[in-house]
Amino acid sequence: MIVLLASVLALSSADASTVGASATPLRHALGINNTDIGLLVTVTSLVAALTSLPFGVLADRVRRTWTLGAAIVLWGAAMIWSATISTFDQLLVTRLLLGGVTAAAGPLVASLVGDYFPAMERGRVYSYILAGELAGAGVGFAITGDIAALSWRAAFVVLALPAFVLAWLIFRLPEPARGGHGALVAANAKPSAEPSGDVDQTTDAQRLARERGLQPDPALVLVGDPRRMGLLAATRYILRIRTNVVLILASAGGYFFLAGVQTFGVEFVTRQYGIGQALGTLVLLVVGVGGIAGVLAGGALGDLLLHRGIITGRILVSAVAATAAIALFVPAIFTHSAASALPYIVFAALALSAQNPPLDAARLDIMVPLLWGRAEGVRTFLRTLAQAVAPVAFGGVSDYVFGGGRSGLQWTFALMLLPLGASAYFLYKALATYPRDIATAAASRGPESSGQTLLVGET
Repeated sequence: MIVLLASVLALSSADASTVGASATPLRHALGINNTDIGLLVTVTSLVAALTSLPFGVLADRVRRTWTLGAAIVLWGAAMIWSATISTFDQLLVTRLLLGGVTAAAGPLVASLVGDYFPAMERGRVYSYILAGELAGAGVGFAITGDIAALSWRAAFVVLALPAFVLAWLIFRLPEPARGGHGALVAANAKPSAEPSGDVDQTTDAQRLARERGLQPDPALVLVGDPRRMGLLAATRYILRIRTNVVLILASAGGYFFLAGVQTFGVEFVTRQYGIGQALGTLVLLVVGVGGIAGVLAGGALGDLLLHRGIITGRILVSAVAATAAIALFVPAIFTHSAASALPYIVFAALALSAQNPPLDAARLDIMVPLLWGRAEGVRTFLRTLAQAVAPVAFGGVSDYVFGGGRSGLQWTFALMLLPLGASAYFLYKALATYPRDIATAAASRGPESSGQTLLVGET
């Protein structure tokens, strides 16, 4: 389950990275500039943002494995189509279709994680899944990037072929029961003394909130069936949860910077450090290893602090990691030696990645299970808007504010550290609101919290 869900995010990340790694061949073949390269990624993200909301609704109401599998089939077809075009306008159209189907990943994966895996290990599970996202970026930079140096069309085809195999495997996954009642349990796990229908489905953080007598927000305690809420009503409720809004803003700041790195990272490394594209992609591959170490450490550390009774442990890990990332990126951007910059970049990537798994697990703690899909759809919509703006912002600022070239990219990356600073600020703000919002989710009542088993496809 973990490998397949990680592969879904890996496919999306590899596609976004391939556009950046193919920037030079695409410019030469289609006669475009950095702003146009950014636009290719932006249109994908904008359409993904718009379609993430309906996919969030579907994640809460239909069979998620089949829906995700069907989206991946269309995904692969769109990537093959991308390899057949001959003009920039045609490539732009294919990216529009691709954006529409990649939006399925966020809401469907989040909902499946919540129902497949017990609450006590979701941070660690998210670490493994997000490691797949970074591994996909590495594939996009290193493997398909090197292929793009020979043929950018071949790069898209090579990336499309695994999509159909992945879709077939996703179709074969069992659909978990809603509300966490069908979570996977290890073969050597000790059986619960309680009947399965009466198991308390609250998360570790929610149990801590109850034990400490934290008071919920009475205006946000749900007493009915969340599935009866329409999209607008659900969205209003989701955005009234203060911690959720703060985490969305923090996530948007981090992904804004990451989207710029994915699009222009190879070009920045080769120009700033005076190395070839093959070596530049190798540098970013090493950086990706640091990122994978970060996601694995971040999720495990957040879970550990929570198990030690630190209710804000997941948020604290993310806040400290975001702060460290800013401090480490500064020397990496301004040095001209690849050897000197590499340690800073690796540890900056580690810190930047470490904040995501505990945040993803924390969002499940503050949300009623039957709203997980729509909550992730809303988050994906707002986060993806930031990702959509990033490539055009990076490319436009580089070309038109700082005059393009190596110096333009250098000062653009330095300026774009500001959103990372905002991300850290919002995370420290979340330390104050998170405990009460956990208590509110624990106090909310719906079919999944009363022991009622939810049938697949029940409406």
